[in-house]
Amino acid sequence: MTHEYILEVQVKNTPIIKKKCNRCGNSRFYCSDKFRMNAQKKSLDIWLIYKCSACDSTYNATILSRTKPENINKDLLTMFMENDIRTAWKYAFSIELAKINHMEVDYTSVQYDLITDAPSMAKLLTYSSDQVVLKIQYPIDFNLKVATLIKKALNLSTNQLTKLIDDGMFTIDSKLLQKKDKARNGQLVKINMQMVRALSNM
Repeated sequence: MTHEYILEVQVKNTPIIKKKCNRCGNSRFYCSDKFRMNAQKKSLDIWLIYKCSACDSTYNATILSRTKPENINKDLLTMFMENDIRTAWKYAFSIELAKINHMEVDYTSVQYDLITDAPSMAKLLTYSSDQVVLKIQYPIDFNLKVATLIKKALNLSTNQLTKLIDDGMFTIDSKLLQKKDKARNGQLVKINMQMVRALSNM
């Protein structure tokens, strides 16, 4: 028998970027959730605005440069013009945007809630299931490790988690889970509960 549970990651804020402020010397900027647009003849420049966490001076991260309006999706252009928050968050988490602007993104600054119907590992051991499947819902990537989600969802200590991983109790993407494996949306983590019970009885 197999039981399946959802691990849903809900982010609470955009990541901080590490950049020295020219005004006050502070090294942390937060996303303002707003865009800046500038028309140059028949082309547009569009930036995502960041603000210094100490003095509120601004830094503009380039999204589009010298781009003709007709080459921009109309819905996307409207979102830029209306400072759509979802669009701002999409770019704030964008690895491509960070690379283009040579930004150092501090993903550890991202706070999140883990919404799950999974019971603790202690409770799972009392069930009769042969296998447990954890389905990861992680639409916004911020460098989170699968092991971190498992630990939090199943209420495991660091030592318990390490032993279970080292003993090959978890598989993901048809291979044994490693501590360093990064989470991706839609991943399925499979737990061999028969082996976990045998291990816990040793």
